[in-house]
Formats: sequence, structure tokens, C-alpha cells
Amino acid sequence: MPGTGEAVLQLAQKHIGDKYVLGVLVPKNNANWTGPWDCAEFASWLLFQTAATLYGCDRDFGEPATADAYTGYWERDAKSLGQIITIDQAAGTPGAAVLREPQVGATGHIVISNGLGGTVEAHSSATGVIASTLSGRRWDMGILVPGIIYTQGAATQVAPPKTVVYRLATPLMAGPEVQQIQQALKQAGFDPGSIDAEFGPHTQAAVVAFQLARGLLPDGEVGSQTAQTLGVTVPVT
Repeated sequence: MPGTGEAVLQLAQKHIGDKYVLGVLVPKNNANWTGPWDCAEFASWLLFQTAATLYGCDRDFGEPATADAYTGYWERDAKSLGQIITIDQAAGTPGAAVLREPQVGATGHIVISNGLGGTVEAHSSATGVIASTLSGRRWDMGILVPGIIYTQGAATQVAPPKTVVYRLATPLMAGPEVQQIQQALKQAGFDPGSIDAEFGPHTQAAVVAFQLARGLLPDGEVGSQTAQTLGVTVPVT
């Protein structure tokens, strides 16, 4: 029987407060699992429990206890199997997934929409599974998964981040703010490579290591929260 987006959301809400561990492998067929989670394992477990569907895993078939979920696999499946929708559409759709695509060497992030502009998500080691909001954060796509019946409400406008989000991009993001980020990382004991004012792979790796050490969401991106923890100021958009 197909599951529903509402069922995905309701199950997610029961796990608010559970612990987070990046890289944990969650047995998707264990209905009694109560953590720890990471963001992709949480989202894929919710889908399997709701609709007996493996999705967003290294393999979407076979033994569900050993299928490894990752935001990159969610991106792959969204583009080949699922239905990509706008962030605003996902914000108005209970149970829809909202994805921040991972860069090489980083994790990205995935959350479940509550249909009212909010989220349920396995966020970070400091906060665990939380209810949060979509607005003020950077996202790449909304996702509807085959096998789930969704009730799509009116699109809900999602405000963009209030500050520039520094990350690994093409061309490389560069400038004095990136240099400040690199200097702050080095001062905190996280080697960003050359202090060259370019946000390259070494800087991203240092950001991820810093985020993990501070219990932040380890996506390798420097938005307002990571910048504040680093003690640097990023420009307002």
C-alpha cells in the first residue's frame, strides 16, 4: 500500500529529540530504531517505514538493513526516479523532502517539510532531531518520492538566507571574507590550506572539521551560524 506524506511527517515528529551521529548506518527495516541518525539515514528510514521503499541509498534494492543513505544518493534518485519541485512547493507539501546537494567532501543536508514552511530534520550532534524552518537557509530542490501520496497545498514562500553563504562552488568564491574565514579556521586549529582568499577544497575540509568539532550541521558551508561560531562576519544579502 502506498504511504502518504502526512504519515512520513507524523513518524518524523515522533523522533524529535533523538541523537545525531554523522555517518551512522540505520537499518531501514527496524521499526523500533530511535537513533542515532544522520540527515539522509533519517529521511530514508522514514520512507521505508512508511512505504517499504528504499530511496536515497547506495542501492535501492536488496537488504534494507545494510542500504547506506546519503544526500548524494538522494540527489541521484531525485533526478532519475523522483519528481523535483520548487522549494516553495515543497514548503507547502507535508512529507516532501528538501535537499541541499552535497559538494565533494561534504554532506549536504536533507529535511522533511511539515507543509507549513517548517521542517523535521536530523540536524547535528549538538541538537539531534529537531523541528526547524526552511526560510533563511540555502536549498537546492524539493523532492516528491514515488510510492508516496502527497497532499500539495499552496506554495509557501521560503525566504533566502539573510547573509552570503560561502561554500565550494564553480568558479571558486573568493574575497576578503573568505580570507577572514580561512584565518579564523587556522586560529581555531583547523588547517584551511593556503590563506589565499579562495574557498577551495582545503578550506571546505577545514570547515567540515570545524563544524563537526563544534556540533554544527556539517555541510561544509559558512552561513550565519557557522560564521558566528567562527567569530567572523559575512555580508548581508
